[in-house]
Amino acid sequence: MANRKKRTDECVIAIDAGTQSMRAAAIDMRGEVIDIIKTPMAPYVSVKPGWAEQDPEYYWKMLCVTCKKLMNSISFHKNSIKGVSITTQRMTYINVDKNGNPLRPAIVWLDQRKASLGKWPNAPMKFILSALGIRDSILYAICDSEANWLRQNQHKIWENTHKFLLLSGFLTYRLTGEFVDSVGCTVGYLPLDYKKHKWGSKRDMKWKMFPIEPSKLNNLVKPSELLGYITTKASKETGLPAGLPLIAAAADKACEVLGAGCLAPETACVSYGTTTTIDANCPKYVEVVPFFPTYPGAVPGTYNTEVMIVRGFWMLSWFKEQFGATETGIARKNGIAPEALFDKFAANIPASSMGLMLQPFWSPGIVKIPGPEAKGAIIGFGDVHTKWHVYKAILEGLAYALKEGTIRTEKKTGVKITLLKVAGGGSQSALMSQITADIFDLPVERPHTFEASALGAAIDAAVGLKLYPDFRSAVDGMTRTRDRFEPIQKNRDVYKELFEKVYMKMYKRLKPLYEDIRGITGYPAKIKK
Repeated sequence: MANRKKRTDECVIAIDAGTQSMRAAAIDMRGEVIDIIKTPMAPYVSVKPGWAEQDPEYYWKMLCVTCKKLMNSISFHKNSIKGVSITTQRMTYINVDKNGNPLRPAIVWLDQRKASLGKWPNAPMKFILSALGIRDSILYAICDSEANWLRQNQHKIWENTHKFLLLSGFLTYRLTGEFVDSVGCTVGYLPLDYKKHKWGSKRDMKWKMFPIEPSKLNNLVKPSELLGYITTKASKETGLPAGLPLIAAAADKACEVLGAGCLAPETACVSYGTTTTIDANCPKYVEVVPFFPTYPGAVPGTYNTEVMIVRGFWMLSWFKEQFGATETGIARKNGIAPEALFDKFAANIPASSMGLMLQPFWSPGIVKIPGPEAKGAIIGFGDVHTKWHVYKAILEGLAYALKEGTIRTEKKTGVKITLLKVAGGGSQSALMSQITADIFDLPVERPHTFEASALGAAIDAAVGLKLYPDFRSAVDGMTRTRDRFEPIQKNRDVYKELFEKVYMKMYKRLKPLYEDIRGITGYPAKIKK
């Protein structure tokens, strides 16, 4: 639907291609979302267990439909539109021929298929990786690589691939006819030098991990730089004016950091989305977990020190499906979101959920902390506990995990985080925002718009188009606080004790049990030596 506000003299169109929706927003130089269209999308199709794929043409069709609706409903003159920017979900890959036509379905970031290990690493290198404590994680990355799987299992398609694109690169090509992408969107199993923000040198180990022919990779530009211009063909399909400049932005999480107004490392952005993260925007490259890259920020030359919970707010969808059918039906009859009703029930549960503690490792990871053996856990059950205690324990567990990651981030950067900004769908929950403030013992601010990712992309465009002279002035002019949550002392005190005395000890004590479960059941599967 369209959201109409006041007329504007200058604005940009920000396209946000997420996992579950396509958004197109007209955003003015005050950061106001003048008009916005949101089109729901099917996240993926699964033709085999663990596979997650989508027709690339479906993404383009949804973009065209969404942009056309926006252009047909805008409440101001089209001459006010100065440019376009695009942000997308990360790690969704598309193989195309020399004409940009897809050769197979896109492999979506939720895909779980595994490649086989190749000839690298050899035995001596495996010994070195083991000594560094990262052997399993490196091997998992190799096996998780979509490019490696394609080379091994669909050799003919890989051989015919002209470019191996991220979703951002594919949509950019359709809009401009250029095989180019923003380095800010380049997150995944790719041979990128994350420190220098360019494709790696010949000696970079990632070329051995992910042996992609350099000719199959597109050109990279920095956020706020020019990607190209909307072609006549793209204009007819999308309704966007031909000749408009397309300005590079960054991936959705990086754009959320910028759109939330986080420029200095002292202010971190908590994103409560399908994947839950906490990012601080840093001017220097720092690996929070040794040997694992820090992703490019939406501001050129900056880095996002990200700590990620892969199945973050997905856990609330899990709860809704498993335990919330009755309340979901009631909410729909009353025309409210089920999560809003869940929050009302959980608000009556005391801080700490009466001692119910949850570790939110619902999806096996490849990173060192937690390791690939990690599993979810809930401890502290008693006869007083209800499903609403479990619901609140999920919220608290996510905040505990992000706080633990924040402590590691502060140790590595030497910078104390003093303020949190919240973004993502979960930020609409006042309960989640208050829990975050209480557990972190920090003030939490919600930006004036929940469309933080689109706003970040719009800020990149505004700076690139010289509508603002720099990012500091653009952030000052286009972002502001809607509301603020201060820690509640009695909640803060109980959370502090539980975090230090219980949560911080859970993983270390449960790790041997996780490893035993893995050895007995074979889940998650181990990489063979």
